[in-house]
Amino acid sequence: MIDEPRLFALATLVTRGEGPLRAAEFAFPPGASMAQVLGILRQGRPVQRRVTIPEGLTARQIAAILGRTEGLTGELPVFAEGVVLPETYAYAWGDSRAALFRRAEAAMLQALSEAWAARAANLPLATPREALILASIVERETSVPEERPRIAAVFLNRLRANMPLQSDPTVAYAAADGALLDRPLSRADLDRDHPFNTYKVRGLPPAPIAAPGVAALRAVTRPATTEELYFVADGTGGHAFARTLEEHNRNVARWREIERRRGAGL
Repeated sequence: MIDEPRLFALATLVTRGEGPLRAAEFAFPPGASMAQVLGILRQGRPVQRRVTIPEGLTARQIAAILGRTEGLTGELPVFAEGVVLPETYAYAWGDSRAALFRRAEAAMLQALSEAWAARAANLPLATPREALILASIVERETSVPEERPRIAAVFLNRLRANMPLQSDPTVAYAAADGALLDRPLSRADLDRDHPFNTYKVRGLPPAPIAAPGVAALRAVTRPATTEELYFVADGTGGHAFARTLEEHNRNVARWREIERRRGAGL
């Protein structure tokens, strides 16, 4: 933007009464005059960049996103699962990764506090952290927004009945040691003794398995009203729900037939 450095220096000196020049990332219109450039450097707003943390990512995935985000500086602190809120965050060039992380951490604390304060009565959850753990499971179970309260209700009903949650995402988290599992689950995975294997351990796992968004937090604290205890994929991206094991087994049989037909190219 400055093709005549000496002239620019002179213009800066002559107009110094208008204020100091500021260091930041600014946007300049094409063909901007020197007066426009000086005005932007003095009164313009720095460019607002944005970085999005999608729902359902692990701490490792989030760290990778923030680590490669252009314009952020410094190191990112090591952090646990589920402590940052998936959201789009604005930042300016030169902001620190640690500062953005603290904002995302504070946003999660706020969102969790609000969801917990507005929770339904008689939930089988004792603390906000338990709500966070269950919300992380719900987040990983479905990508269909309207299903979240219903899936949350199924898990809450299972907790009330002292049934295992039997959530595949928790088994995958255990099998990959907190990373992403790049293969289908096996029988050995389901049979493995591990604190996050909710097929083997009743109740909630000891920690979140991902970062849940606001909608998932609200789903587990204000779940749907239903007596359903089961769900399975329905072949359309959503799930088929059931109250009884007999009904669930029929849904499972339909899903297996869909998988068989897909495998055969039908």
